[in-house]
Amino acid sequence: MVRAALKRPITIIVLFFGLLLFSVMAVRTISIDIFPNLNLPVIYVIQQYGGMTAKQMEGFFSTKMQDNFLYIDGVSNIESKNIQGLTMIKLSFYEGTDMAEAAAEVAIQVNRCLAFFPPGSLPPEVVRFDASSLPVGELVFSSKTRSLNEVFDMAAVLVRPLFGKVPGLSAPPPFGSNARSVIIKVDPLKLRELNLSPEAVVAAATDAAAPAAAAAGDAAKKAEPAKKEDAKKEPAKKDAKK
Repeated sequence: MVRAALKRPITIIVLFFGLLLFSVMAVRTISIDIFPNLNLPVIYVIQQYGGMTAKQMEGFFSTKMQDNFLYIDGVSNIESKNIQGLTMIKLSFYEGTDMAEAAAEVAIQVNRCLAFFPPGSLPPEVVRFDASSLPVGELVFSSKTRSLNEVFDMAAVLVRPLFGKVPGLSAPPPFGSNARSVIIKVDPLKLRELNLSPEAVVAAATDAAAPAAAAAGDAAKKAEPAKKEDAKKEPAKKDAKK
């Protein structure tokens, strides 16, 4: 190498300045990111529904969504995993697929599946697996004087909107609070006597918990005193006529 460099000094100088020039150009134009956009062709669909077993999650959610995902262009493989109250579907696409367009098609097919889901089902979460979508930090709240629900409300209402002012930053909703739940204990003998099924009890409880039903119940309660007052006034009017 040394002898070749001494025999051709001009060639070595040209190569040196060429490498130096391209190095400066690369440093000025190369993009630097902690989590670069790798464009991995993978999308996850996550659906939650409390109280269902793994087989029920597969029958009510996973199978129907997988059938609809076959209409999406560029899908190379579909994998699903079902556990109690949760189903997760992994969609793998071919290299070179436009993942933004693929995510939009997945969202469309998910919305079509909502009509076949059980009552009370929330829309599934469509998550694109990419290094840029990983969280860069976690913020944990704790308090010795406030309850868990109060801390959750403060994080969702007061703290989360502050992150929306930061350019390029997205703040997911907080989690960790206690979910409200209603436990109904039913006597099987009473159900048989009244010719009712557990599904009918659940449907009645769901309808009673709906906002429209609650509003109707409040209106009925307000109307009852008015009817009683009207009933009291009618005998008084009759006595006055006599």
